Amino acid sequence: MLFQTAITSALLALSLPVHSTQTFSNTGTTSGWDSTNQEHKGTVQQVTNVVYKGPTALKMTQIYDSSYTGRYHSEVVKNNVYKRGDTGFYGFAFRLQTDWQFSPAQTYNIAQFIADFSDTGCDDYMPSSMVWLSGNQLYTRVKQGTICAQKTVTFPETATWHRVEIQASWKTDGTGFYKLWFDGTKILEHYNIDTTIEDDREFQFRVGLYANGWHDDKGMKGTQGTRQVWYDQIATGTTFADADPAQW
Repeated sequence: MLFQTAITSALLALSLPVHSTQTFSNTGTTSGWDSTNQEHKGTVQQVTNVVYKGPTALKMTQIYDSSYTGRYHSEVVKNNVYKRGDTGFYGFAFRLQTDWQFSPAQTYNIAQFIADFSDTGCDDYMPSSMVWLSGNQLYTRVKQGTICAQKTVTFPETATWHRVEIQASWKTDGTGFYKLWFDGTKILEHYNIDTTIEDDREFQFRVGLYANGWHDDKGMKGTQGTRQVWYDQIATGTTFADADPAQW
């Protein structure tokens, strides 16, 4: 499915508790986060001219630099959103710049769950689930195994503002599940899989533009050296409605 100008994503519904509790919410502001990650020439800005709901949204920008060899994060960070065995919902809305160049294929991450494993000697900051663009498709994944023997399972699916919802159960005993809806239609459903690493530390939830393809491919593909994504209505909770940008 082709993306045109924007995508909305309401991420990771993990189970269906009886009671509804919104455990975190942000209406597109730079305040209320545990930290902000702006690398090299990247920026995170609070704006009023492009919004999904309400008066403000977050504008994430990254700029390619051929002389730079580091990473390209422009993200906001919420700490301690899940650990193995937890359930919950995580959601946000996002919009691509209107002239977003979809080809040639190169990856641009737009959200991730990540934890610090530097004490293990096998990795440093390691993402488990991620959501990213490659060409004109949206991809997501789960991470399995141990931090020293990781296995990645990738699901290619796809995407103005649209809605994407993911339901998952973070398990390492083969009983997990991972589902994805696009504009209310279920397009991905996998049962009886591991969905996270065999470790009980807390993972962060990060939303923002991470132009990881520029770093991983050691160069930029195409001609668009400035990339921008807007984010709004970011939330976590115990039900789908808590995290769905259209419902709160």
